[in-house]
Amino acid sequence: MIKLGVNIDHIAVLREARKINDPDPVDALGIVKRAGADQITIHLREDRRHIHDEDAERIVQLSTLPVNLECSIDEEIIDIICRLKPHRATLVPEKREEVTTEGGLDIVTYAERTQAVIEKLHANEIEVSLFIDPDLEMVKQAVALGAEWIELHTGTYANIYAMLNSNLSHTHHTIQALELPRHTLQEKLKESLTLLKESAEYGQSLGLKVAAGHGLNYQNVTPIVEIGAIEELNIGQSIIARSVFTGLETAVREMKALLQ
Repeated sequence: MIKLGVNIDHIAVLREARKINDPDPVDALGIVKRAGADQITIHLREDRRHIHDEDAERIVQLSTLPVNLECSIDEEIIDIICRLKPHRATLVPEKREEVTTEGGLDIVTYAERTQAVIEKLHANEIEVSLFIDPDLEMVKQAVALGAEWIELHTGTYANIYAMLNSNLSHTHHTIQALELPRHTLQEKLKESLTLLKESAEYGQSLGLKVAAGHGLNYQNVTPIVEIGAIEELNIGQSIIARSVFTGLETAVREMKALLQ
């Protein structure tokens, strides 16, 4: 069974909508564990738009599940990660203006800086994952830089899937989808899955542990689960969105069942 990391950032997003102290993401820790998840994932962004420093500190201290802390390679942020000492740090690209993380970290262009960050994290006994696009060059570079994990960005796959199977083309997100015929989208979907599979298998062959995430939901996750080299998925927004209607424990259990 693929392991499930539940990203609880969007609980903090709800809190920040009113700038109060409720809901508290810490309250999710016991529920997520009881539902059968394997990991807690959070993203400490440079602009602190959802998870705050005190959230991260309490979650690392109180979670009985491993904590995967996503972060940029910003020096101030890395210093915080080293102080908190989560089980894993996942290095991601970050832009202040983006709604959510778009695309993987360019570990070729930023190789020197990334390697220095990895060495610092390792010196503090924190294992490292690199959030990268499904690209064989990036996978090979992850090994050269000394990471233990890669997390493959599934956003392209998820977006194309939504264009084909939902009303996404009627929203402000995908004007480009209106310009592509359905058969072209179907081919692009196959291509994105092939890239994910090849990258996962290549990473595994090089000794990396392979995770995947971004945009995965109850409808599109099955083809990703079928990629045998992927051993962990980190999923957040879709689980928290469903929990509004079903409750968090049920939402996590339903996702976990799809990973079998």
